[in-house]
Amino acid sequence: MKHTHTLILLLTLQTVLSFSSSGKNYGAELSSYISESISQFDMVPVDRKKILETLTDQIQELKNDGIRINLTFICTHNSRRSHMSQIWAKVAADFYDIENIDTYSGGTESTAFNSRAVEAMRRAGFKIKKTTHSKNPIYHTHFSSISAPITNFSKMYDTAPNPNEGFIAVMTCSDADINCPAIFGCIARIPIPYEDPKISDGTKHEISSYDERCRQISRELLYVFSRID
Repeated sequence: MKHTHTLILLLTLQTVLSFSSSGKNYGAELSSYISESISQFDMVPVDRKKILETLTDQIQELKNDGIRINLTFICTHNSRRSHMSQIWAKVAADFYDIENIDTYSGGTESTAFNSRAVEAMRRAGFKIKKTTHSKNPIYHTHFSSISAPITNFSKMYDTAPNPNEGFIAVMTCSDADINCPAIFGCIARIPIPYEDPKISDGTKHEISSYDERCRQISRELLYVFSRID
């Protein structure tokens, strides 16, 4: 068992060094997190993989046709799951060298990028800076020293800088999927709902719940992009 644990640590270190030498420049903490998420692909249930592969197929089709790929992740308040998904999708595309793609997030109403979700992403290894101090602050999320930061703030799904046409609407919560029967301007609508970590707010499970959701989203979106040719 001791030798197995040592081997895992060595493989993880090798992967982290590989990420740095390949020009990804994610940093050791985020590189290690990505490596662990990839090692957990077999934890994604078969039925869930079928749902995720619907998104893979849609992205692949646009890529094959040479069409720019715009993904807008949508949940009701654009405060937690949609932001996490936007960030992880961008990282997954970068990691697997999928070009000509942009990721966005929005809601059926706007609130703010929840501070608990922000902290969960920081624990995963992202460098996130608050650039304004309003009720709906603007954050810059850095994942690589050679890539532009991702801009995060709460907004309606069709509010700038989000595209208002030609995008894939990825529904990250069942509530938004049910209460928003029409997403105007999208070329496809794909539901991949996640349980809302908000249910743990103010409880002893708060941190673990947000970390679990962050891990699940990273694992699943890395899986989605790993299957694109």
